[in-house]
Amino acid sequence: MENNKISVGLDIGTTKIVAMIGRKNEYGKAEILGIGKSKSLGVHRGVVNNITQTIQSIQQAVQEAEAEAGLKIEDVTVGIAGQHIRSLQHSDYITRANSEVVIDEEDIDRLINQVHKLVMLPGEEIIHVLPQEYKIDGQPEIKEPIGMYGGRLEANFHVVVGQVSSIRNIGRCVKSSGLELEGITLEPLASANAVLSQEEKEAGVALIDIGGGTTDLAVFKDGIIRHTAVIPFGGNVVTEDIKEGCSIIEKQAELLKVKFGSAWPGENKDNEIVSIPGLRGREPKEITLKNLSKIIHARVVEIIEQVYVEIKNYGHEEQKKKLIAGIVLTGGGSQLKHLKQLVEYITGMDTRIGYPNEHLAGNSDDDIASPLFATAVGLVMDGLKRQERKRVEKEVEEMELAMEEHSEESSTQEDEPVPSPKKERKSFLDKLTERVKDFLDNAE
Repeated sequence: MENNKISVGLDIGTTKIVAMIGRKNEYGKAEILGIGKSKSLGVHRGVVNNITQTIQSIQQAVQEAEAEAGLKIEDVTVGIAGQHIRSLQHSDYITRANSEVVIDEEDIDRLINQVHKLVMLPGEEIIHVLPQEYKIDGQPEIKEPIGMYGGRLEANFHVVVGQVSSIRNIGRCVKSSGLELEGITLEPLASANAVLSQEEKEAGVALIDIGGGTTDLAVFKDGIIRHTAVIPFGGNVVTEDIKEGCSIIEKQAELLKVKFGSAWPGENKDNEIVSIPGLRGREPKEITLKNLSKIIHARVVEIIEQVYVEIKNYGHEEQKKKLIAGIVLTGGGSQLKHLKQLVEYITGMDTRIGYPNEHLAGNSDDDIASPLFATAVGLVMDGLKRQERKRVEKEVEEMELAMEEHSEESSTQEDEPVPSPKKERKSFLDKLTERVKDFLDNAE
């Protein structure tokens, strides 16, 4: 099999690192060839804090995936998240020299590049600039300005900002693991691609990805991303609370949460008790399930309320910005029993659990279609899209070369000029990836 047809997603999370190898099948779905998982030791709340341990975890996950797929991995698409990610709304405009000429790609590039010149806090860098709607000469709500006439081109942007050092540290870990960085993607966007349908994005939906160290939020409306946020709490905080509240070790707390945990205390009876073996010959501990779910409930409510504040910040309460499709929960934390009901109770919005199976080939394992792997599936899809784009760009370049040769041959005869094919615009993430690569090459 050609290696350039496969894509590898690397999800560097707080609790686990997942390497997933996939390719597109004949129906355009992602077929997962191999998956590797390792315990994440050097990451705290989505940010790398121990490079050596992170490299070991990445290598372990990659080796496992390679063994399962029978392939050698070279390039990976990496997700970035972490508590340093924040977003803001910004509007900007350019005045065009000649309003008699139609607006083209270059005008939009100029406008986007202008947003990149925004002054950020020290150590921060713009990761994504996502145009929302455009205005031409004061005419609002224009989705696609290319090909229209106008003197003043204006747009509202959703700007995602992150810490440069954190992004470079991730790049460093990937490179030191013997891999090439093919692309960088914001994790809430990757998860959204994996679990949301286009109809939901049009109607308005909030994706809540509950991970181990962070909870990521992405709000879509009219098919466009409107708001992103990273809340620095996740499943690990719940485990920590159980550990302290029941005076047990972390491993037991995690097992209790997964096996018996519930976000709704009302359903447990007082006499339901679970016995935990004591340490080194000590007496076993008895914990009532009601107490366990009270501890979980208190922390989960806090996380959901913080997310709901972010949804309100976007403006969900305004009629025009209402999220009709409600909330989609994904990530490992979304598997907590009765979480869906609790989210509906707190927010009053329709809620469902998001599984990444819509974009997966029919013969995929049930394990892979778990919310746990939503981000990894999204990163694989992102890598496949990026490859497709590169292939199209290559074809365009070859066509242009052929046209130039053809026009040189026929320049002796008077011919009509041949229109050049439309080139795909380079997304800022591709440029950021290149900059991180350059930085790492120069640092060595």
